[in-house]
Amino acid sequence: MSQKLAILGSTGSIGTQTLDIVSQNPDDLQVVAMSCGKNIDLFEKQIRKYHPSLVSIGNEELAKDLKTRLADMDIRIVFGMDGLIEVATYSDADTVVTAVVGMIGVKPTIAAINAGKTIALANKETLVTAGHIIMPLAKEKGVSILPVDSEHSAIFQSLNGERHNKISKILLTASGGPFRGRTLEELENVRLEDALKHPNWSMGAKITIDSATMINKGLEVMEAKWLFGVSLNQVEVVVHPQSILHSAVEFMDGAVIGQMGTPDMRLPILYALFYPNRKTLYAEPLDLFKVGTLTFEKPDMETFYGLSLAYDAMDAGGNVPTVFNAANERAVAKFLNNKIKFLEIPEIVSDAMMNVDFIENPTIDQVLETEQMTYDYIESRW
Repeated sequence: MSQKLAILGSTGSIGTQTLDIVSQNPDDLQVVAMSCGKNIDLFEKQIRKYHPSLVSIGNEELAKDLKTRLADMDIRIVFGMDGLIEVATYSDADTVVTAVVGMIGVKPTIAAINAGKTIALANKETLVTAGHIIMPLAKEKGVSILPVDSEHSAIFQSLNGERHNKISKILLTASGGPFRGRTLEELENVRLEDALKHPNWSMGAKITIDSATMINKGLEVMEAKWLFGVSLNQVEVVVHPQSILHSAVEFMDGAVIGQMGTPDMRLPILYALFYPNRKTLYAEPLDLFKVGTLTFEKPDMETFYGLSLAYDAMDAGGNVPTVFNAANERAVAKFLNNKIKFLEIPEIVSDAMMNVDFIENPTIDQVLETEQMTYDYIESRW
């Protein structure tokens, strides 16, 4: 019996690689629902290939266009946030792959948990901003949250069979991005095209910029805290330029267990979809002789102080992680549109963290209000 998937964000980097996994395992996986934001041309091709029963797109105008394009198909087409939630709670789906980027994933993920769906989580912003709500809710509903991020999947795999043993710390690896080793002065005038050249991974534009600033690693620190129930000081970032060790766990006896593999996001996607079983990944296997050397460094928290700001945000708690995330989203968007310089990204994040009103224990509505307050503040200043 095949596992039935609902994919939120099917046209993005994670979404397209998830569909590649589906294509490799047609007898085991079936797409029954999917969503996209605005890439209607690719979305139409995906729909015709995978034949979902329900699809959602960003807005009503795009939905009308999609209905015209798919007039020859028997398919339900919805749109907007209501459409995303409908996809996330679709009755035929067993597992929801949350591959959307940004806080747009919060409400659909909560809806999917309430509907009892297994969550294959690739939307880190969900836990960064609402981990205090989502993790207790998942426990209450008996819902599994399976990490799709390469690093968090590696931690999850390293904990298999070790859940009863005490974690000393999590070693969260980072490639260092395209600017590893640079000084603040050398980063003063970096170009957009340089920031988009990640040395190891093929990712979407937003997450690639986040990797360049190392803010992405800060978001992953926050996500790890919630996923694995550890304190902030138990998550140590280790710069590992080769991206072969995807992360590791150190236990109380000093033993370190980690997961290695080639830098291929399909591996953690495959593991999440078939957990606890492993399936064949049709890709180039890891060749340690070819890799030759693995190196490890401490992160430069002064040059890449966006990472340090993440620890500050999580330490402050309340709605500050939401401010951190929302400010970064807006700053990255401005950088991608050539409206600010690269080093202004963490500057904007820091400014917003100091000036947006603090809420100690935010509800979901207050999390979303904080996002808008942060956007409004940034637009008033930048």
